[in-house]
Amino acid sequence: MAKSKTTAEGDVVTIKKYANRRLYDTERSCYITLDDLGAMVREGREFRVVDAKSGDDITHNVLTQIIMDTETRGETLLPVNFLRHLIGMYGDKMQSMVPQYLEASMTAFRKNQQDVRAAFEGALGSNPLAELTRRNMEMFQQAAGAFIPGVGGGKAKDAEIAALKAEIADLKAELAKKK
Repeated sequence: MAKSKTTAEGDVVTIKKYANRRLYDTERSCYITLDDLGAMVREGREFRVVDAKSGDDITHNVLTQIIMDTETRGETLLPVNFLRHLIGMYGDKMQSMVPQYLEASMTAFRKNQQDVRAAFEGALGSNPLAELTRRNMEMFQQAAGAFIPGVGGGKAKDAEIAALKAEIADLKAELAKKK
């Protein structure tokens, strides 16, 4: 998930849920929807949802409700077999390990996703066709230089020749000193 963004005071935003199912954002002093909370999650905003009457933290329930509403609208992310396995883990001896495992798996998945995205963007650069054309021209010039003298040399080859000539001159000077 994106780096957490919190309020100016550094606190987690508190959302109050009232008995009429309305959600109140205490930071912005307005009512919001589950879709707004989903957007806050995608933005990396830290929040907690509390029952307005009892003060109980119900963030887990509300986040689960957002997932259920999204899945009901046809935006399925969780495969049926995964849901079956997840339900099967309730009451299992290993149940207490599942949350940490799922969290670690999701963290690793997000990191891999970011790495792949960064590599993809880095490979494409700002204009992938221009870079591809430049590479193709370099390869063509190198290939042509192997068969046709004077073609494909360019500045790099001239600089290399000049460096070799300078090195030969230095070696000649050292030999002359030793004689």
